[in-house]
Amino acid sequence: MNGPIPPIWTTGTTEAIRTGTWRAAIPRHVQAPSPCRQACPVNGDIATWIGLARERDFRGAFDALAQHNPFPAIAGRICHHPCEAACNRVGHDGALSICKLERFVGDAAISQGWAFDRPAVERTETVAIVGGGPAGLSAAYQLRRLGYAVTLYEARGELGGLMRHGIPSYRLSREVLDAEIARIVALGVDVRFNESPMTPDAWSALRSRHDAVFVATGAQKQKRLPGLDYAKPWVVDGAAWLAAANAGAPPKLGRRLVIIGGGSAALDAARSARRAGHEVTILSLEARAQMPAQHEEVDEAREEGIALRDAAMLVRATEDGDAVRLECTRVSFVPGAKRGQFTVAPVDGSTFAIHADAIVTSIGQDPDLAALPALPADGALVAVDAKQATPDGSTWAGGDVASMARFVTDAIGQGKRAAYAIDAALRARAGEPERVPGHRIGPPLALPRDEQVPLAAIATHYYAPQPRAADRKLDAVARLSSADEVQLGLDIEQALAETTRCFSCGTCIRCDTCVVVCPDLAVRRVDGGYQVLGDWCKGCGLCVKECPTGSMDMVDEAR
Repeated sequence: MNGPIPPIWTTGTTEAIRTGTWRAAIPRHVQAPSPCRQACPVNGDIATWIGLARERDFRGAFDALAQHNPFPAIAGRICHHPCEAACNRVGHDGALSICKLERFVGDAAISQGWAFDRPAVERTETVAIVGGGPAGLSAAYQLRRLGYAVTLYEARGELGGLMRHGIPSYRLSREVLDAEIARIVALGVDVRFNESPMTPDAWSALRSRHDAVFVATGAQKQKRLPGLDYAKPWVVDGAAWLAAANAGAPPKLGRRLVIIGGGSAALDAARSARRAGHEVTILSLEARAQMPAQHEEVDEAREEGIALRDAAMLVRATEDGDAVRLECTRVSFVPGAKRGQFTVAPVDGSTFAIHADAIVTSIGQDPDLAALPALPADGALVAVDAKQATPDGSTWAGGDVASMARFVTDAIGQGKRAAYAIDAALRARAGEPERVPGHRIGPPLALPRDEQVPLAAIATHYYAPQPRAADRKLDAVARLSSADEVQLGLDIEQALAETTRCFSCGTCIRCDTCVVVCPDLAVRRVDGGYQVLGDWCKGCGLCVKECPTGSMDMVDEAR
């Protein structure tokens, strides 16, 4: 290193040798969506808030989470977590426990009493929200953050909708539910209980008082099985039974119950019935692997002593002395192209019978569109476009009244989407420019890219195999003797360990790997980001190959 400089060099460095002329492609520093974010019903910045939690900045993690979802503690308990099925770590050593991490951050926010900031600017426009379930509360939260005066009309005496009346406390603690709702209301939402515009005149008056209306009245009409006599005292609608059970007064229906249905509501009714002392059998059209209910719900129900007769259908029910005889047959279930569509074919020679004291049907619900006379219908739903807008230009709708998705976090996402669409419409009406989204989290020099990051873009050799945090739950005996939550959260050691498993797909973690591995010193750190120096980069792609988060890619250069 101390020898003479070769005479062919004109300087003491290699800077004069501009090897950039050799390349046919050049790397670039990008910010790209992770598969988990693409799958998330609220489009949350998952890699960002997990990264903040990894640094023990739990308040920062909560703030990043709540930008998209004001219910992290609720979602962390009941979300169907499609983000985990999409997680790139599935192809390495198992999906990240995103849902449990969200619960951990949400629970920390409740225990610490963290509140939402009031809007910096108050606007003069008013927005009415009809329905205080997850979609309506989500829209109320986002609109208040944007400065709008929000009046929420709720037909019942409590907020929460399905989260309160349809989900049992052993899945969602009422203390958690109340805390996260109260935090939204504290932003200045004007709540009107026991009010619902159920007539054309009431709708007209509501719309005249407000600049925009968001309808989130849910689905109240229970679907009924043809041929089953609902006038019989031994036939009960599942939603009504579950609402009564959640209120602490389950109807008396005899010892043996058959719950018909394969979704989460059917599982909730069945498990609540077990806690009320019944012997329970679930009769599901779908085979176990096809059931809409989350797999862990089915597993937990079986652990609690609930019998499952899957891929089966009720043919008829008749009184048999003091009991009810259900004549059933095995079926082949084929799902259709859309949720709620399917075909079934009875399997020859597979009939069987079940004896019970009562039948509870839980096969889904439809909105009561007769109570919404001002809104156009699309089949059984309110007709909306991709931004949750109805054709009249002043009304939006979301949640179960406008979607067959029927998951709480889908409803939250629709409320968020409607709120931003309402904001855009009201700003346009006022002659104001479209609102610029909040600052983009990430290095300032990173180029946004639409394509999500595949596993192949992650340098997985930087991540030692590490098992996913083990699920913890009450044992079956303890569950049936209390109303305590079945699924338990992560402790801080488990949560921090789980955050280290995150690949941070498409989100730069400023690790400087690209700088270190570049043989031409052609990548430099600038203003918290990275810049590729085109004069020297010869396009070897080593920085792309070694990036542990997939935040570098290569683009062809035309010369």
